[in-house]
Amino acid sequence: MRMKKKYISEDKVFSFFVYLFLTIVMLMIAFPLLYLVSASFSEPQAVISGRVWLLPVDFTLKGYEAIFKDNSLIRGFGNSVFITVVGTCLNIVVTVMMAYPLSRRKFYGRKFFTMFMMFTMFFSGGLVPTFLLINQLSMYNSYWAIILPGCVGVTNVIICRTYFESSIPEELYEAASLDGCDDFGFLLRIALPLAKPVLAVLVLYYAVGHWNSYFKEMIYLEDKIKYPLQVVLRQIIIMSQIADEMMLDFSTAERVQGMADLLKYSTIVVSSLPMLMLYPFIQKYFVKGVMIGSVKG
Repeated sequence: MRMKKKYISEDKVFSFFVYLFLTIVMLMIAFPLLYLVSASFSEPQAVISGRVWLLPVDFTLKGYEAIFKDNSLIRGFGNSVFITVVGTCLNIVVTVMMAYPLSRRKFYGRKFFTMFMMFTMFFSGGLVPTFLLINQLSMYNSYWAIILPGCVGVTNVIICRTYFESSIPEELYEAASLDGCDDFGFLLRIALPLAKPVLAVLVLYYAVGHWNSYFKEMIYLEDKIKYPLQVVLRQIIIMSQIADEMMLDFSTAERVQGMADLLKYSTIVVSSLPMLMLYPFIQKYFVKGVMIGSVKG
């Protein structure tokens, strides 16, 4: 009895330190986010003077008004939405079409194709050969140069294949084949409805990747009209730094820098909203999807 009470007290102490550690981590993550939102609703002078901490100071909507008046930001937001939606849809289609055949144990050569895909995870042609290939395929300065080269992720294919193997029994396929269902029909009518958890995870992975991407867009896109929001935001940050260095009058430089900081904070908040709005719809599938292969039985 004493040993049991001892174990219970030790568990309580351990749980206390676990919750304390998680609380500290949560505060470390939540504070920058809260500061970012508060700064986007504060006056520029309050931001650069350091008076903003947890709540907005001198509440204002100047930053958001400037965003929606700037055509480049609105255009960049639309470009990011287009790239994310089209790219994610193509990613999911190609990933499923690759993962499902590899999950079939009777598929001839599946080990070879799996090793061939994994080879690309360690070796690639490099930036210059890829650029030359994109240029020769006449995809330079088009959205296809952003979407097509990365239309499938090997890691995501392996995740999807593992889910098909571990969560959809072979007996289910045999029963469907006896009823006259072919492979394509089994994939559409049975496998995909049962694969909602892993599809939700893949949608989140691909969408976040497309939304936050900016390096490929800087290389393959020449027209500024086609720039996504992340590239536009990068230009705003660079221009604000240049303007701050060129201003000789301290009061003028302070005012310009304050407005530039306010614009940066507001743009970051607006650019983060789509991903934050997407997560609640797939959150119930996300936990189940990330646990793929962790438990068997």
